[in-house]
Amino acid sequence: MTLNPTRRTLGTLGGGLVLAVMAGGVHAEGASPVAETRHGKVRGYVDRDIKVFKGVRYGADTSARRFRPAEKPAAWNGVADATAYGHASPQKSSEPDQAEDCLFLNVWTPALADGGARPVMVYVHGGAHANGSGSSPLYDGVALCRRGDVVVMTVNHRLNVFGYNGLGQLLGGEFAASGSVGNLDLILALEWVRDNIAGFGGDPSNVTVFGQSGGGAKLVTLMAMPRAAGLYHRVITMSGQHVTAMGPQHAELRMRRFLEHLGLTPDRAGELATLPAGRLVEALSMADPLEKGGIYFHSVMDHETLPRHPFVPDAPRESGHIPMIIGNTHDEARAFTAGDERNFHLTWDTVAAKLAPEFVVDLNAQYVVDWYRQRFPQMSPSDVFFAAATCGRSRPGHLIQAEERAKLKGPTWMYQLDFGSPVEPRLGAYHSFDIALAFDNCDKPGSKTGTGPEALKVVETMSETFIAFARTGDPNNAAVPGWRRYTLPERATMIFDVDSRSENDPRADERRLFQTAPFLKQGT
Repeated sequence: MTLNPTRRTLGTLGGGLVLAVMAGGVHAEGASPVAETRHGKVRGYVDRDIKVFKGVRYGADTSARRFRPAEKPAAWNGVADATAYGHASPQKSSEPDQAEDCLFLNVWTPALADGGARPVMVYVHGGAHANGSGSSPLYDGVALCRRGDVVVMTVNHRLNVFGYNGLGQLLGGEFAASGSVGNLDLILALEWVRDNIAGFGGDPSNVTVFGQSGGGAKLVTLMAMPRAAGLYHRVITMSGQHVTAMGPQHAELRMRRFLEHLGLTPDRAGELATLPAGRLVEALSMADPLEKGGIYFHSVMDHETLPRHPFVPDAPRESGHIPMIIGNTHDEARAFTAGDERNFHLTWDTVAAKLAPEFVVDLNAQYVVDWYRQRFPQMSPSDVFFAAATCGRSRPGHLIQAEERAKLKGPTWMYQLDFGSPVEPRLGAYHSFDIALAFDNCDKPGSKTGTGPEALKVVETMSETFIAFARTGDPNNAAVPGWRRYTLPERATMIFDVDSRSENDPRADERRLFQTAPFLKQGT
């Protein structure tokens, strides 16, 4: 972790010239685009005819309000530099430039204040609720803007214990909303969109929020948060298989264990508000007897800020009318399991033991292996491992979301990405592989799509489809065959591939297996 609380420093020189010392050097007022926000002016730069603004402040420094809802930023004089990304939230990752002062967003737009009323596409990064930022090269918005005449935005917000925790259950009062302040940051960013995006050429009444993995999970949580209502108009989740939040009792138990890691008793929980941020991040990484990899916090259902689980026992009715795309990749689990070379050399004697820890409930892994072996005799033990890990771990949440939305007759479309990595074929269509395809960023660092004709064909299909959905609320366009809504029992699903197609209920046998899986306990 690299904490850097002093990076965004503004200074004013004679004659009103404003300079900012940033990672990319010193940028002077002059030849670059200037946009006006309600808090002050910002100066960006131009990249391939697209106007780019990075590190735009949408919230005040949260270090003085740790664990509490953020405030809007104070107004500034002059022109603030917006040519480099802002701080990421403190986290236990290699993400550079971390600080609690992390409420910054980034905007890519074809034009400023021209009345263009372009669709706005706001991307929320993944990394569970623990890591990441909006500054990955894969999220660069230039290509989407150029392709579809849209405005693209990414956002940083508070993560892990800084954004989600159980202090509300222990202390209440000013910390009552501490279980969801990371999501409240996202709402503050969407309020910034409402108030400012017209000046960046966007339409505040046509905002699509989209996110992958933890980003998608946060979005389905926003769908159940009353304060987010009216701030977004379409939703795309990419592998965001989130259906429940932490219950208040669970959040409190995790908070008590976190305090133990810091040598604090519950009556001293208030001291967390003033401890160095680095100590809190270190405590997240400490070995915990109940959680592999340390204590993990995510959204807390506190019955007020978040009054219910996102998709249990049903889809939230308050957002049931909002058009939604729910997506997943064919080989999700390979992102988490392909790093262990042994998983490519499993035998029928070893595969069940390796598979069991991949399930989120205590399933009879041997039963699952035997079922796959009988149903798909061409599969090797390793094939079974990767397929069952995806269908038993990653896929059920997407299906619950889609089925519950279908019951409400909410406008919902489902996709599965089957096109796999040409660069690393044994990864297949792994978790997060769809990001570069949707953003049209196959040439960016981190992409494993390659830039061959097949990859570019899938890029055209996915990015054009996301843009069409952002523009109209319906994903159908010339790049895809007819994409029907997800209804029961048909379960129409768009298969994104070199030759994309619509299928009813793909992988139906595996779906049925794991929808009965909670009854398949160990030893039965």
